[in-house]
Amino acid sequence: MDSGDAGIAAPGNGPGSVPAAVPPATGGPGFDSRSLRIALLGYRSNPYSGGQGIYIAALARALTDAGHRVDVISGPPWPDLDDDIGLVRIPSLDLYALDNHVTALRPRHFRSATDLFEYFSMLSGGFPEPFTFGRRMVRWMLANGRDYDVVHDNQSLCSGLLTLQDRGFPVVATIHHPIQHDRDIALAHANGWRHRLLIRRWHAFLRMQTRVVRRLERIVTVSAASRADIARAFGIDEAGIDVVHNGIDTEAFRPLAGIPRRDDLLMTVASADQPLKGLAYLLQAMKLLEPGHPDLQLLVVGRPKADGDTLRRVRSLGLEERVRFVHGLTRQEIVEHYARATIAVVPSLYEGFGLPAGEAMACGVPVVSTRGGALAEVVGDAGELVPPGDADALATAIAGLLADPGRRRGLAARGRTRVLERFSWTVTARRMTDYYLAMLEQRAGRALRSRTRSASPDS
Repeated sequence: MDSGDAGIAAPGNGPGSVPAAVPPATGGPGFDSRSLRIALLGYRSNPYSGGQGIYIAALARALTDAGHRVDVISGPPWPDLDDDIGLVRIPSLDLYALDNHVTALRPRHFRSATDLFEYFSMLSGGFPEPFTFGRRMVRWMLANGRDYDVVHDNQSLCSGLLTLQDRGFPVVATIHHPIQHDRDIALAHANGWRHRLLIRRWHAFLRMQTRVVRRLERIVTVSAASRADIARAFGIDEAGIDVVHNGIDTEAFRPLAGIPRRDDLLMTVASADQPLKGLAYLLQAMKLLEPGHPDLQLLVVGRPKADGDTLRRVRSLGLEERVRFVHGLTRQEIVEHYARATIAVVPSLYEGFGLPAGEAMACGVPVVSTRGGALAEVVGDAGELVPPGDADALATAIAGLLADPGRRRGLAARGRTRVLERFSWTVTARRMTDYYLAMLEQRAGRALRSRTRSASPDS
């Protein structure tokens, strides 16, 4: 037996688990559509792992509030879930959490082909987690998962999804945006051929994801812009991809009374050393703004590498006294920073949805954003939009808003209203439920037609 499944935990009655006595929905005739049994899959789901971790926890909460029974089936690092949401832990070697992954191999790992693949792939510069999560997840699902009405993958796009689909599981996958964009932008900013080789090696998992995406029966994404980009990147028909927008937690991300708003503070939320997030262009814009706004400050919610390009750029531009980095914040602390900020800036070259833009708008902060990816779709007419990768345009838009407090107030109010009407998690859960029910109805129709053909004397 492959020992890679050792220690896999099923939902129980402890914190973060669904009581074992909860009856599953059947998906059959007369079933209660208000109470589907849903498995949400994520190869890593900690909220600090990025937007995908935030998405899976928020979607699980919204679907549970809508009356469904939800289990999150996740590899480490684990999601942060409320007690009424089930958590099935799918252990991995979790090599990224180790101080030295080279020394992580133990004799027991030689009993597991999955463990060995994960170790040696990581050792050679690859990113094996989506594939190895899929192998371990399939073992658990085949043994325990037959009662789920819906199996919803959160962009692992692992080969295991095809195994489940072929075994009759109702599978749908969310693709937030094509990772090909991340790879191509990283390659464009690479320092030499060795760096480019490492980037291509790390993104080798895209070959698996491409094969999987082309065979999946159901794909959903979070914006119309992502739908078009996914179709191009994976070579599939855009008509086969459905859109259900991301949600914003409008109760957590909200305007705060009693915190004075400054008139000299920009704020951005960005993975500091990822070229895709466009922070380099915002730093250049800060330098361009310096003569007319010598007291302007920039708060970056993100952790730069000590030897990375971002801190080198801050030093080379002479911005050490004007740019501050913070990380490891609670959601409430981020909301409090938004309450103080004059303007929120989203300089990304590309976003599949753009949670930082939506969250800033929900907090009643005027937004300057690029049009990269889906950002224009999210921001609409409730913010200032500029071309991606254009420091001059960023600086001009920021300067214009700094000089016009009335427009800042108008955009702030419009942004909050836009998020409430279009992007709340309540709206997202309702639309996702409709999507699930349409999928199940279509499957039931196919099954009925198949039985009818089988029973026909002429078949």
